[in-house]
Amino acid sequence: MWRPRKRGLELAIGFVLISTAPAKEHEVYSELLRVKGIVELHPLFGEYDLIAKVEAEDFNALGQLVVDKIRAVSGVIDTKTLTGIKF
Repeated sequence: MWRPRKRGLELAIGFVLISTAPAKEHEVYSELLRVKGIVELHPLFGEYDLIAKVEAEDFNALGQLVVDKIRAVSGVIDTKTLTGIKF
């Protein structure tokens, strides 16, 4: 479960590149706007359809967010996650 950052602790961040089924971009975008842990969401042109900036307490929670919340959205067909930390 995603929890807000605790003072003084590092925060795991990720940028999730998302491919959607044809003509499902708007539906997926609208659904992802409701997902806690997604702090930014932008449409793209090219190989991927959306990019989401996600934050989580640690990398395990970040992975759960991607698998359980983002990939579970109907119309998402592929993701690629780039991870890092925020001080």
